[in-house]
Amino acid sequence: MKKLLLLLCLPYVGMSQQLTTENVLYDGNNREYIIYVPQNYSPSISTPILFALHGGSGYANDFMNYEADFRSISDTAGFILVYPQALEDPNDGNSTNWLHKEPTNHKDIFFIETLIDTISSEYNIDLNRIYACGYSLGGMFSYELACQLNNKITAIASVAGAAFYGAFANCNITHPTAVLSINGTDDDIHPYNDTINGWYFSVAAIDSFWSYSNNTEVIPIITQLPDLNTTDGSTVERYSWQNGDGCVSVEELKIINGGHDWPSPLSSWGNQDINANVELWNFLSKFDMTGLIGCNSTNVIDVDIVNSKILIRTVDLLGRDSKDLNSKPLFYIYDDGTVEKKIIVE
Repeated sequence: MKKLLLLLCLPYVGMSQQLTTENVLYDGNNREYIIYVPQNYSPSISTPILFALHGGSGYANDFMNYEADFRSISDTAGFILVYPQALEDPNDGNSTNWLHKEPTNHKDIFFIETLIDTISSEYNIDLNRIYACGYSLGGMFSYELACQLNNKITAIASVAGAAFYGAFANCNITHPTAVLSINGTDDDIHPYNDTINGWYFSVAAIDSFWSYSNNTEVIPIITQLPDLNTTDGSTVERYSWQNGDGCVSVEELKIINGGHDWPSPLSSWGNQDINANVELWNFLSKFDMTGLIGCNSTNVIDVDIVNSKILIRTVDLLGRDSKDLNSKPLFYIYDDGTVEKKIIVE
């Protein structure tokens, strides 16, 4: 008797990504957002969420596809990704803005709060790890979220985003709040130091506000990052104010000669020494509502261990092993092959 072997090909539901455009009714408007659920999402596991906010006059779909595409990182790290869409501003030529011009009673802070509540009712969200990042006006709005929705937002990152004078007047900070900023010194839209218009805080003032709010060390650790692309006309310095409440930190990636850009190795016009997507997630993901994850178990946590890099050697300019870390340039060599130049100033 011949036996017939039947192979049934059934889809494996648990391992497929899901990208959908959803709508929610808020304040009389049918608001739109794109949500990406990674392939390793499980309803039994509390999952972090990252809100990615497009710039002024922008659109969520374009922001996802051409600048802030976190989808591959989401698949690896296991977080839900949300790209909300701003409404048209009738006082600004109907451009899509998070912060509408006066006179207005528009306030998208509560739209994001509504999205958090809505998505949390549909997915198992880790409410201790809700992050936000944004570009340009989206970066400005991220500061607003950190101030005015602090009870729900864990940590934020702003790329090429300024802060209006008065932006921090209504802050209600209820927990250690890590903040990362990425700004170009030659940004002609949101100036690094707004000495002409006088509309915005300087980047230094923004850093100082968040450093003071989190009780970090006053003097930052300054790191010169490798100039991986010498043709992009810019270099990067990392400023890190550490040991704040809950071991939280405040960081700035200063793009020397950088413009109003989202840095990426794929960018043909901006800085190509860093990948803003990777930098943002590596920074934000280290924190929950209490501060640095693991802070309660030890007060000294090597940031590079959190980022899955292990320091193997520290050498001086002549290649000699060095244990004296203060006030001189040193090269930090990691097990993944990367090298960082740092100067620790006491």
